[in-house]
Formats: sequence, C-alpha cells, structure tokens
Amino acid sequence: MADVRTPEDMERLMDRYGDRMLRLCCMYLNDEHMAQDAVQDSFLKIYRNAQTFETPEAEKSWVMRVAINTCKDYLRSAWKRRVNLMEQLPEVPAQETMPRDEAEELYQAVQALKPKYREVILLHYYQGLRVGEIAAILRAPQSTVSIRLRRARQMLNRMLGGSDQSEDYPREDP
Repeated sequence: MADVRTPEDMERLMDRYGDRMLRLCCMYLNDEHMAQDAVQDSFLKIYRNAQTFETPEAEKSWVMRVAINTCKDYLRSAWKRRVNLMEQLPEVPAQETMPRDEAEELYQAVQALKPKYREVILLHYYQGLRVGEIAAILRAPQSTVSIRLRRARQMLNRMLGGSDQSEDYPREDP
C-alpha cells in the first residue's frame, strides 16, 4: 500500500514521477515555464489531497491524472486565452530516436491534434503507458482509448504524408 501523507512520501513521488510529469506538461502546455508551474501545482494538490493506494499503478494513474487536470486548468485560464506565448519548448530529457527535423515535424503534428487525441498519444508514446493505464488516468473505457489511439495515428499519418494504415498497435494490458 502506497501512502503520500508525509514529506518523505512526497519526495519519493517527486523522484519517481517528476521528470515524467514535466515532459507531459511541456507537451500539453507547449511552454517550459508553465509546465514547471503546473508540475509544482500538481504536487501541491497531491500533498493537500493525500491518498492511500493499494498498488503502484493506482498511484501512478492518480498522479498523472492530477498533472493532466492541472494542465487543463492552465489552458482554460483567462490569462492563457489572452496571452500568446511563442516560447520554444525546452530540451526535456528523452530518448531521441529520429533526426531532429523529423522529431520537430512529428511534435508539431501531435500538437495540432484535438485534445482528446493529443492526450492519448502523449500518454501512450511519450509516457510509455499501456491502454489500461491510460484508461484509468482518463477514466474512460479501454475501448475508447484504443479507438482514440487508432484515429490519432491515422490523423498523424495523413498529416505527415503517410498512409492511413498503421502497423503500430497500442500496447494492451496483459
């Protein structure tokens, strides 16, 4: 059973999820400083609403859900709607598996997706989560997550000049 009721537990959560949350928030908000603020706000919310979890997967789902909801709050804020920030994303630690130009083109295509498709792509490919984990985070059926992933991949293929057929299927839970 995991508990997040002490400062030591918060430190453990920050060590375990901090980088993942920052990457997710950067991709979600498209701004380094806002992403850092969102991660800090997320950890404050986690601390204020301490929970006990039966499994590490439940803890992970809850932590990532808090980060996503914080990002959504930031995007809905009146300040964000009035201000157009043109700041480039930071170099967030991640494995680089393709040339920089292709990675930038892919990033721009992902950012152009509707939010419901963008978030499943971010969680699946950038956070490495399985369909069941994404479903728990989004509080949606696994079938909905699978359909959104398939549609998002098809949209990305069209945007990037590929075919509509994708051979890369989402990782299902065992």
